[in-house]
Amino acid sequence: MYSAGDVRVEEREDPRIVEPTDAIVRLTATCVCGSDLWPYRGIEPADHQVMGHEYVGVVEEIGADVKNVKVGDFVVGSFVISDNTCEICRSGFQSKCVHASFVSQIGTQAEKARIPLADGTLVATPGQPEPELIPSLLAASDVLGTGWFAAVAAQAGPGKSVAVVGDGAVGLMAILAAKQLGAERIIAMSRHPERQALARFYGATDIVEERGDAGVAKIKELTDGMGAHSVVEAVGTQESFMQAVGSTRGGGHLGYVGVNYDVKVPGIELFFAGIHTLGGPAPVRRFLPDLIQLIWDRKIDPGKVFDLTLPLEEAAEGYKAMDERRATKVLLTL
Repeated sequence: MYSAGDVRVEEREDPRIVEPTDAIVRLTATCVCGSDLWPYRGIEPADHQVMGHEYVGVVEEIGADVKNVKVGDFVVGSFVISDNTCEICRSGFQSKCVHASFVSQIGTQAEKARIPLADGTLVATPGQPEPELIPSLLAASDVLGTGWFAAVAAQAGPGKSVAVVGDGAVGLMAILAAKQLGAERIIAMSRHPERQALARFYGATDIVEERGDAGVAKIKELTDGMGAHSVVEAVGTQESFMQAVGSTRGGGHLGYVGVNYDVKVPGIELFFAGIHTLGGPAPVRRFLPDLIQLIWDRKIDPGKVFDLTLPLEEAAEGYKAMDERRATKVLLTL
């Protein structure tokens, strides 16, 4: 990305092994993330920035110290590099690994990528996947893992009501996760018919189109005046975050994963809300083995979240389609 709104596909040098813990992956598919729109819209700076942090593909080369994956393995990687051995990783928060770095600094909207700390970041699939599984496996790299973390952070589960603020890819994946975790009622906040249909496919029992205070009032109306047990915030704006706080019942749990800028939560409102909060960059690596198996066994189909497929060469059109909300999530083929 040269600058806001200016995406170009150019030739780069092939990556090579730098550290003995590296792996070189030839990508099979990649995609555009909602968070990629922050620099596209000028909210984050962009100056010849490499792009992309979601990836699946085949290991082409490994460093001397790599033990968990081998050349020829089909792998899914987290969007955060982690060693998966430090104390924080072992507690399940690999996105806060003492050696963490973001794959966005590597740029995986590309044909190949060097993945540092391969043993702690990449997970091999049980075999070479059928082509129809690749979109779902790609979703696991970020949006599925992030939505899953959000639902877990919100403690979605049996007997719980779950409200999901945001109908983008992550919000839709949080609905899928809440359903898999056994939630009794799942309320999707959405104004878009196509996304509402996908939300229902993934398990939403109710659709709420209202926003802000009206949205909060509707959630309370649907939950006997108390608010939802579990709320997922998957947008990252001031309105969406405060809507999520207001929709959470006293003692309930809010999982927030929307990348937010300039969101200011009034301390007094959070104080009197009396809720649990947990969020931030999702520790996707924690969930990857289980998510891969669910996909492999065809128990979940997160790949449906991709509603536009383009060749990598047309990445700029993919950004434009997502920015204009003509696409929920764009898959880029190689």
